[in-house]
Formats: sequence, structure tokens, C-alpha cells
Amino acid sequence: MAHMKKKTIGLTLAFCFLAVAACFAADPQMGTWKLNESKSKITPGTGKFTTVTFKSMLGQVKLTSDGIDANGKPMHVEWSGKFDGKDYPVTGDPNGDTRSYRKANDRTLEVNVKKNGKVTVTARTVVSADGKNRTATVSGTTPKGNKFKNIAVYDKQ
Repeated sequence: MAHMKKKTIGLTLAFCFLAVAACFAADPQMGTWKLNESKSKITPGTGKFTTVTFKSMLGQVKLTSDGIDANGKPMHVEWSGKFDGKDYPVTGDPNGDTRSYRKANDRTLEVNVKKNGKVTVTARTVVSADGKNRTATVSGTTPKGNKFKNIAVYDKQ
């Protein structure tokens, strides 16, 4: 009887771990994405993220983005939080000091970037049905006060 109990507990734990892993793996936003410049429309004088990586860690999401700022210098941005629409601190972003991410549906994220509590950039990012591409439609105001609208297309790596 004790052997059956151990076996049942072991199988139950295994299924729980598999279910948790499946939930995280099922999120199409997760992974590394590389900018496809030929398919993107980036406003001159604005920065661009050439690589974006989403990782799920202990119930939170960690985002790292690398790219080129409006002056042509390297830019590295980091954000950790949840896709719950609440503001979380961001580092390295000239447009903001907080970001909020909200899932509109399984493949769509809505993003607000704020500087000193004021929204400076909004974005809507959609992952394709096959999960191979994501398109970010980004609009806002640069730190210099210029309005912009970018469409950035990324390929999954």
C-alpha cells in the first residue's frame, strides 16, 4: 500500500510540473526575436530594438532588449514584471522609467511606457498564428518631443 501511495504522489507531482512547463511554453511571446529591418518601418531619428528576449521566471517575465538609440549608440533595456497592466520599473529606456504590459489575448500584448508618470509610448505587439513572427506597432513622443510611429517586424530565433 505504501508503494502505491509513493507512486501516486510521484505521478501527481510529475503531472503538475508538466502542466506548469506547458503553460509557460505555450506563451508565444516567450523567446528571442530579431528585428527584420527589410519588413519594418522605423521613423528616422528614433531608436530601434534589434533583439528582444522574453523569459518566464518564477511567475514573472524578464525582458531584455538590445538595439540602437536615436543617436546611433548601443542601447540595452531591461524590464521584469507581469503581463497584468501594472507599471514596473524599466532600465536603459530613454523614453521611460516604467512599463506596463497587458495581454489583450493569447498572441497580443499592449504596452505603455511612462516617464515621470506620463505615457510617452504605446505599443501593440501581435505574434503571428504560426508563431514565427511578431509585429510591434509603436507610437509616441521621443525625449526631444518629436512624435513617431514605427512598425517593427521580428523573426523568432
